[in-house]
Amino acid sequence: MKSTRLIIITILGIAGWAFTSAAAHAAPDARSRNLTASCAACHGTNGHSVNGTPVLAGMDRKLFITYMKDFKSGARPATVMHQHAKGYSDEEFEKMAEYFAAQQR
Repeated sequence: MKSTRLIIITILGIAGWAFTSAAAHAAPDARSRNLTASCAACHGTNGHSVNGTPVLAGMDRKLFITYMKDFKSGARPATVMHQHAKGYSDEEFEKMAEYFAAQQR
């Protein structure tokens, strides 16, 4: 009886870990996609730039967030990005980073 309980508890623990892990890597939600919609004007649909601006598709999440925070603070020079970045919160930067990181480069 004890061994059966141990097996069941182990299986449930593994299943819970797998579910949590899968949820952490789930596809970006609609809000993330909507937040990035205005980026397409310069960076292309889903971050696939074709006009010389940086490609955002497949960009590392942490790098994207760092760049956006630096634009917002003025630490990173820009022509228009500092103005765009001021309109977003850190939470929104994270959602946007999640979206672009999930796109195929």
